[in-house]
Amino acid sequence: MNVFDFFSSPIGLGHVTRDISIVNNFENSTTNFVTGNGAAKILKNLDYNVIDKYKPPSFIIKNGTLQNSTKWLWNYYNYYKECKNISKEILQTRNSNLVISDEDFASLTVAQKMKIPTVLITDILETKFTKGIISIIEKKMNKSMCEIIKKCEVVIIPEKGEDQDNIKRVGPIVREINQSRENLRKKFSFSKTTVIISIGGTDAGLFLIEESLKAISKINQDIEIILVTGPAISKKFENVRNMGFVNNLHELIFAADVVISMAGKSTIDEAVAYGTPAIFIPIKGHFEQEDNARKQGFIFDDIKKLEKLILEKIEEKRNENSTDGAKEAAKIIEKILK
Repeated sequence: MNVFDFFSSPIGLGHVTRDISIVNNFENSTTNFVTGNGAAKILKNLDYNVIDKYKPPSFIIKNGTLQNSTKWLWNYYNYYKECKNISKEILQTRNSNLVISDEDFASLTVAQKMKIPTVLITDILETKFTKGIISIIEKKMNKSMCEIIKKCEVVIIPEKGEDQDNIKRVGPIVREINQSRENLRKKFSFSKTTVIISIGGTDAGLFLIEESLKAISKINQDIEIILVTGPAISKKFENVRNMGFVNNLHELIFAADVVISMAGKSTIDEAVAYGTPAIFIPIKGHFEQEDNARKQGFIFDDIKKLEKLILEKIEEKRNENSTDGAKEAAKIIEKILK
């Protein structure tokens, strides 16, 4: 029986949801998760083994724009040092065959010093949060990240493309759905044109909720609005069905007619895989979200065109895109120990 320690970044919910999809494809393995915030809550709700220790810094967002990226980078560096101490304490008491990390570089650093094999799951190979003089510090951090990546047995990237050295591209990693869309719509009582607004695990998407509701209010159609605010927002909104924090956003995405979301990689991959027309608005100044959105044909300024975009997406045909990314990732990971 293999024993895996899976360190999953708690910044947002997309890391842990794709990690769940990978773990569900393991055979003869025990997985212990380490994470925090809403990610830990999902795992607890689904009865996975989880240590809830990580407390990441929050992005400061004003009117949809990332503020003071220099301060965030400093806070993230301190968070990284704290995570190193946490992961060292955990791994010293374990008998791990393998450490898997979804963008938690602290645990990789500790595991590699302890000579434990490591696997990294990531969307990005470098960060680009800062500009000017302060970017020198970020460049040094990226250099350290590159060294950690080189030492991994495997680096799994959830996109299509050519493999290179220890980097394996497996295609999008999404959760499997075992019910028909019709059954899910009945389960959720979706009887009208259904628009889901989802913002992930932080409060950074409050701007998107407010602008989306304004846009929908101008549309002369009978639309049911499903709001998935996640664990960080308690503000109440009228004329919506607020589902708050959910463990099964993937099923809601599949059942919906249109999804409006921030530009997190996992939500994008799920909407594309399930064929649900979607609008992705990135946080302005968040390089990763802006890159993700651009690949889907969106930019931050599309926030001003939501009414038009929603009407277009309501008329758009569904187009499912099957992917075996989760199964491929699981095979690659388990093969390391054979």
